[in-house]
Amino acid sequence: MRFDLDEEQSDIRNLVRRFTAQEITPYAETWDETHHFPREVYHKMAGLGLMGMTTPEEYGGSALSRLSGALVYEELAKGEMATAVGLSVHNMITGSIARFGNRQQRLRWVPGLASGQLLGAFSLSEAGSGSDAAHLQCRAEHRDDVYVLNGTKMWVTNGGEAEIYLLMARTGGNIGSAGISCFVVEKDTPGFSFGKTERKMGLHSSPTRELIFENCEVPVANRLGEEGQGFKIALLSLDGGRINIGAIAVGVAQAAFEIARDYARQREQFGQPISAFQGIQFMLADMVMKIEAARLLVYEAAYKLDEGQDASMHASMAKCFATDMAMEVTTNAVQVLGGAGYVRDYPVERYMRDVKVAQIFEGTNQIQRVVIARSLLGNIRK
Repeated sequence: MRFDLDEEQSDIRNLVRRFTAQEITPYAETWDETHHFPREVYHKMAGLGLMGMTTPEEYGGSALSRLSGALVYEELAKGEMATAVGLSVHNMITGSIARFGNRQQRLRWVPGLASGQLLGAFSLSEAGSGSDAAHLQCRAEHRDDVYVLNGTKMWVTNGGEAEIYLLMARTGGNIGSAGISCFVVEKDTPGFSFGKTERKMGLHSSPTRELIFENCEVPVANRLGEEGQGFKIALLSLDGGRINIGAIAVGVAQAAFEIARDYARQREQFGQPISAFQGIQFMLADMVMKIEAARLLVYEAAYKLDEGQDASMHASMAKCFATDMAMEVTTNAVQVLGGAGYVRDYPVERYMRDVKVAQIFEGTNQIQRVVIARSLLGNIRK
């Protein structure tokens, strides 16, 4: 078992680290304050091959491993979590179409997504079905050569900005996962519109929108997989997404820790740097210890997915532990900085606001614990 990166992985990490320092970190605070969605940066990331990271080269992708992808998200998140999250969601769509689509669908959408000409969004949750995702009610009625969509979707990252939406809708029954199918819906489809933009605690440069479907006709050719396979596609896509979010949480926590460490060395109270006080030393020691533990969990989950193993439990472990850790570390970073941490002169308050949602999306951390328990015990409900 090796714990060091190979030459290619080190090169990828260093490339993205330089890109983040030049193109993201200097602008992150302004984007947050103005709620600016930096589409221009996505075009630049496409130039680095990051818009189709795990997509086969045949369709314009970079064919990176999940582990290499985790390195990318970790480095991007050190600069700004919102951009890393938007890229993660986009790559979920690119990768899902490349994995589950037929050749015609792959040729139709994947090259545009991988090149950055198109942006992707993932739509599973609804107002009445978040953690209970299998209870979704958005319907797709099969009529001749089209499906007619009716309903609404909530909490859609990249909503309104994306051109391609991977949508889960009910094609059979009123409840349960067996009646859910997956569709690719294009932004300009008649009957498809956008509702409110959410006013959020953090991730201000990442738009979150409501989707509205009113007799929206989508060709049968836009269905991904067979009828009834949508929930399976969603869950398999979320395995990778949860690893990405775990890596993003590690990146945010690392950035917060470094600021807290440097501040503790410089800030003097009672005639000495506050880093000389054991209370601060223990806080910093706990931060770095938990960051490293989370990083290893994320890397292990990514490795298992790369090896074709069932990684669902490890993806949930990585996401749950890393995001809980990041919330703790960013909160403590604010505490180390004291009053300076509570104002926007330092980015730790933004890190704390942003990372809170990581405990919620891609499945709440309570749901992650359900996934882990069921993997250990089986479904014990009768």
